[in-house]
Amino acid sequence: MARFAIVGVVATAIHYLIYWLLQRVINVNVAYTIGYLISFLANYILSARFTFRKKATASNGIGFAGAHMCNYLLQMVLLNLFLWIGVSKQWAPLPVYCIAVPVNFLLVRLVFSRR
Repeated sequence: MARFAIVGVVATAIHYLIYWLLQRVINVNVAYTIGYLISFLANYILSARFTFRKKATASNGIGFAGAHMCNYLLQMVLLNLFLWIGVSKQWAPLPVYCIAVPVNFLLVRLVFSRR
């Protein structure tokens, strides 16, 4: 769990930093997506090697991408929900992360723990 938390903090920080910089000049959904894609790559490598101590393979890469596709869709719905209820675009990702990160942990854990 601690290794997941470290990787999660790094990936989330990458995502939020990119989003925070880009949302000032482009649409928030596009900024969020670009940040997500870049952090996804770092997250996969760190999750495989550091969190789950597994070799990065096509099989777990496809599973990881599938889990993250579900997570991305959840995050986009939540982001737009929080924006709709009036949370500022600078802060809207933070409650999204509080909900989506635990869900993502469960999905990714299934990918790397299956035999």
